[in-house]
Amino acid sequence: MTVELETPPQWPAARTPTHHRLVFHGRGGSLFGIHIVNVFLTLLTFGVYYFWGKARVRRYLFGQTELDGDRFAFHGHGREMLLGFVKASIVFGLPLTALNWVPQLLHAGTGTKVATTVAAYALVTVLIPVARVGARRYRLSRTSWRGIRFSFRGRTAEFVRLYAAGALLTALTLGLFYPAFTVRNHAFMMRHSYFGNARFDFDGRSNGFLVNFLYAVLLTLPTLGLVWFWFVASQRRYFWDHTTFPGARFRSTVTGGRLLRLKLGNLLLIALTLGLGWPWATTRTARFTCRYVTMEGALDLAAVQQQTQMATATGEGLLGLFEADLDLG
Repeated sequence: MTVELETPPQWPAARTPTHHRLVFHGRGGSLFGIHIVNVFLTLLTFGVYYFWGKARVRRYLFGQTELDGDRFAFHGHGREMLLGFVKASIVFGLPLTALNWVPQLLHAGTGTKVATTVAAYALVTVLIPVARVGARRYRLSRTSWRGIRFSFRGRTAEFVRLYAAGALLTALTLGLFYPAFTVRNHAFMMRHSYFGNARFDFDGRSNGFLVNFLYAVLLTLPTLGLVWFWFVASQRRYFWDHTTFPGARFRSTVTGGRLLRLKLGNLLLIALTLGLGWPWATTRTARFTCRYVTMEGALDLAAVQQQTQMATATGEGLLGLFEADLDLG
């Protein structure tokens, strides 16, 4: 699939200001109008329109997000998402379904069932990183700012090895390797992400928030699990604070208390409206994300040049099979 590229603008040689803040302008009412139409057409087409609706929502959310006076844009289409989902279902979904159900239908012995179960888990362990890489490659390739496309250039096989090894070590250490596992995964994703020809980077350490993780484990019962909101906030701050772009570094000021209020507010909003409050919960989350993430440093945007990258929606479709809709971050 050939990606059509817009002609990039010519920026002045002067560097941009040293403080850059994301601003989200979207409103729940506007997204509600899109959402209602999407639901109606999805029901009318027996689910087929879901992919076009998904693209419409992303175009709205990206188009309402601004950085330094210019808004982002999403260029994905429902047709390519649908084809990606169908391809993923055939290539990956059928083998996984066969491993789960064929032994039972054939009344296979215990040994065969155990072997196919192990094979299914092994296949999922491979498919999850394949889905994450494919989805990130597709989403970044369809995202632009000031006419310049983002891209992801990491190799799928490399991330599969990294993910499989990390998952195994996490299991063998009863979860103690989890912080290092997530840091390494995040580092891979950021170090292979580009804006034009400029690469993002990550300088965090594998044990960067191990202490916070241990505190969260120890305080899970006394706090009824609420401590994990503070852990997630500290994880987000660590990831953003150690992410860089040529000339700038990201900063996050999110806290556990703010994150807890956001999640509880969204939960109540959706529950009390029987799901109709989803658009307001979505825009609240987008506004929250932008409010607590900034960039500090002088960006040399004149040095950024467009570079064509190929990407399909197969990874996006595979991620949909696992029902794990990850964000760009």
